[in-house]
Amino acid sequence: MRLAPDRCALIGMVHLLPLPGSPGWGGSMGPVLEAARRDARALVDGGCDALLVENMGDLPFLRGRVEPETVAAAALCVSAVADLGRPVGVQLLAAANREALGVAVAAGASFVRVEAFAYAHVADEGWLDACAGDLLRARRALRADVQVWADVKKKHAAHAVTADLDLAEAARGAAFCGADALIVTGARTGAVTALADVEAAREAGLPVLVGSGVTAEDAPALARVASGLIVGTWLKEAGDWRRPVDPGKVRALRQAVDAASRGASP
Repeated sequence: MRLAPDRCALIGMVHLLPLPGSPGWGGSMGPVLEAARRDARALVDGGCDALLVENMGDLPFLRGRVEPETVAAAALCVSAVADLGRPVGVQLLAAANREALGVAVAAGASFVRVEAFAYAHVADEGWLDACAGDLLRARRALRADVQVWADVKKKHAAHAVTADLDLAEAARGAAFCGADALIVTGARTGAVTALADVEAAREAGLPVLVGSGVTAEDAPALARVASGLIVGTWLKEAGDWRRPVDPGKVRALRQAVDAASRGASP
């Protein structure tokens, strides 16, 4: 997916139900695929430019990997979502970035969201090493036309080990390591992303997306400075990521983004 310099993209999250290999797995792929298609269709019908499929239901997450059965199930889900004709991305938690790349290649996705791309950090699951070197070599070997959207000082993580790097410098590090786009977030799921952080990340010269806390109220301001908004929680019924997508909220957010007059190009 190529992010336009003069238009903010709206990327809707498809939060998958628990997949095989996770504690919450229900024993059948039928309901998982049905829920993924339902939410994806609501996001597309509401005007999302792209979709990001994530195994959010697999918590608690493994550290830096997922099981083979999870990879297989995720590929089925991503393929089903891709059939709707919008660009699709993949994120496999936690930081199972190599597996996400494999799913993207097999299922026809165009980007992966990557944790711990350029710098290591401590997440809920423990220590996560940076993966840029291995991941980009794998992409090259697979001849994969899949973009890497790298989180910078990601939510749900402690970054004390890189406390001497401000967000702008961390963004430059991710750009130096070969990211195609950068993602900035608040401190946790649903937490507001600061406009100042988006501006700081833009200093690296790459497209910058907002990865948490977007609502119809703050979307116009964010859309003026960001290349894309990745939205999940706010688009769900009652603002609960476990619930289905609310089509009315998707339409409202699309209108809010379109109403924003863009300033300088990212």
